[in-house]
This record gives sequence, structure tokens and C-alpha cells, in this order.
Amino acid sequence: MLKLTPAERSELRAEAHALNPVVLIGESGLTDSVLKEINLSLNAHGLIKIRVFGDDREQRIAIYDTVCEQLKAAQVQHIGKLLVIYRPKKDAEKERSVTRGKGMREVTIVKTHTAKKPSVTKIMLKGNERVTAGGSIKRAKPRQKSVKKAAAG
Repeated sequence: MLKLTPAERSELRAEAHALNPVVLIGESGLTDSVLKEINLSLNAHGLIKIRVFGDDREQRIAIYDTVCEQLKAAQVQHIGKLLVIYRPKKDAEKERSVTRGKGMREVTIVKTHTAKKPSVTKIMLKGNERVTAGGSIKRAKPRQKSVKKAAAG
């Protein structure tokens, strides 16, 4: 089972507040198909809410523990019949590494013409380049250096 710090748990509870339950567990309880659906939802969203129908509190706690153990997820919150579960998405680490830094990125430029079809081109931009509204590429200007700091250091 995944462990969370209190700060992480608090942040995830705040994120989960606006979510709707994506999995509903009925009177047949926790079946293999329900576990599979929870796993798919965790892969897609990372943070999910589950609604458990039934009045037995001990059974809900047992379901909560079983789901988190079998799917290697973290328990975020258990309020009444709602369970909030978190597992980091597998693609999340890849996405962070792609967006971080000043590497190359692919941009699609669409230029519209009055009588013709719009032209679509894909180009690679460096970290200091941007596309203007007209579709041309501009580089960032170098930052001004302080004359006073250069003289002092």
C-alpha cells in the first residue's frame, strides 16, 4: 500500500472535493470486475472517488483496505459511503520530464488563406522561441545585464 504524508493527503482531499464517484460498488460487493474497473480508473485519472452502497461500516472499511492493498494505492479519505483513493499515474512522470526545461517542442501552425484551404505545418521550437499571431517564429531577447552588478562582482 502507498503511504502519503499529511500534507499530500490534504492536497489530494482538496482536489477530490469536486470529483464525482467513477465506480459504484453494489450489494454484490468487491468482485474481480469491480477491481479491474477501479484499476482502469486509477490508470486514467490517478485520483478517484468510489461510492459503496450498503450500511455496514466494517464492510466498507474492509473494501477500502482490500482495494488499496491489491492495487497498490493510497487511502486519501473515507467519508460515509464515499472512498477516495490515489495512485500516481504511470505517464505522469514522463509528462513532467517532457514539459520541464528548455528542450525542443513540437508546434502546429495553421495559416488561413481567403480562397484556399488553410495550410498546416508542424515545426520544432527551441525553449527560447515562440510563435507569433501571424505564424512567424520569434526568439526571446537576451536579458539585460546590470552594469552595477558587473562592476561590483
